[in-house]
Amino acid sequence: MPGDASVIGAGVDVGTECVKAVIASADGRVLGRAVAPTRGYFQACVYEVLTAALEDAQKTEADLAGLGATGFAMNCVPKATVTATEAACHALGAFHHVRQRMTLVNIGGRDPHLIHVDVEGRRVEARTVRRCAAGVGSFLMFTARHLDVTPTRLQELAAATEQAATISSYCSVFSATAVLERLREGATREEIALGCIHSISERIVELGCFESPVYVCGGVTEYFPGVLRAMETLSGVPVKAIPEPIYTGALGVALMALRQPQQVA
Repeated sequence: MPGDASVIGAGVDVGTECVKAVIASADGRVLGRAVAPTRGYFQACVYEVLTAALEDAQKTEADLAGLGATGFAMNCVPKATVTATEAACHALGAFHHVRQRMTLVNIGGRDPHLIHVDVEGRRVEARTVRRCAAGVGSFLMFTARHLDVTPTRLQELAAATEQAATISSYCSVFSATAVLERLREGATREEIALGCIHSISERIVELGCFESPVYVCGGVTEYFPGVLRAMETLSGVPVKAIPEPIYTGALGVALMALRQPQQVA
């Protein structure tokens, strides 16, 4: 990606489970990054991660040529010069890494999206799961709480067994109820954790249109790589993760801020 390496921009992806920030140069290098759990007021989380990302890059806010915002609460990013949809930002952020047409699956805290990306990194089409199957991040948080582990330990538990408990994939509410029912029936924590990963994968694969190559990004991809393996098994198509998948949206909107100042996409 051509550009002046001395010109830098920032991107903030304000999600329901995590807030992410990336500092990037106009030639496409990531100079700094930060992520924090979403809690309290969105504006406070934005300040926290943007400050941390700038410190990681050894830059100040005054150095920024643009500031992009995306995600559920993108309106909570003060001084944003560009705002854009999550699908458009993830498409561009993923394309920056792989440089080819792709089917991109973004699995974040709310509703997973299946995005067709063209040869220039633009979103051609985006599809999402039905409303009752959304809330993937909240479902994983609920499961972790009832298994008495941190959310990041769910992957560790799931990897320790090959026997998955049956967890509904049709509806997030039904899935949460199934977790409680399996606990009551005596299923192990490992079996329930693996069942939850299968449940999430089934929701995504039922969207269809898995045209190779298939890449996945988002926070769930970062912390639960077992979802990719389950998607491969269910779809029959190889599935790869975008590098640093949790930052894909923030990177995409940082690049937009450098390309398109003072714009809403």
